[in-house]
Amino acid sequence: MAGSGRLALRTLPGPGWVRGSGPAVLSRLRDAAVVRPGFLSAAEEETLSRELEPELRRRRYEYDHWDAAIHGFRETEKSRWSEASRAILQRMQAAAFGPGQTLLSPVHVLDLEPRGYIKPHVDSVKFCGATIAGLSLLSPSVMRLVHTQEPGEWLELLLEPGARPVMTSPTRSFGTKSPFSGSVGFPGADASL
Repeated sequence: MAGSGRLALRTLPGPGWVRGSGPAVLSRLRDAAVVRPGFLSAAEEETLSRELEPELRRRRYEYDHWDAAIHGFRETEKSRWSEASRAILQRMQAAAFGPGQTLLSPVHVLDLEPRGYIKPHVDSVKFCGATIAGLSLLSPSVMRLVHTQEPGEWLELLLEPGARPVMTSPTRSFGTKSPFSGSVGFPGADASL
């Protein structure tokens, strides 16, 4: 594991975990990098996946991205949703964003192939807004946030299917994001990564 600090774990509601380089990092980012495991039911996950699959199926996996941040991916932006999916997304938006907060449209959808990955990068506020919220579908992954100036400070977020990660402005200094799967495991988690 990268980082030289002591490993600190913080239990989240349900089977999810957040792991960090130390208690100070976990305390400082307690409300800025949050994962809500089980936000989606299996039926809701199926509804979104079923709606997205025809559009994604028409696309090939790509291995170069305009900013070189993603490898082995399919992506699309979607603004028109079925009534069922729209209700799910509205519930997610209400839970993740404050009243009056400007939301960017359309919804960005990213599908990584089994060996695909997101390279470390800093999301632009112009393109992503001050809050980044997502929904994890289909397979578990780990999102790693590493401080851009202090690489020994990091967080890892377990994203099980149905989880809702939310990252707000204080995580901007932890700008590198790299969801990955593989041999990283979280003690007590049901998912095999």
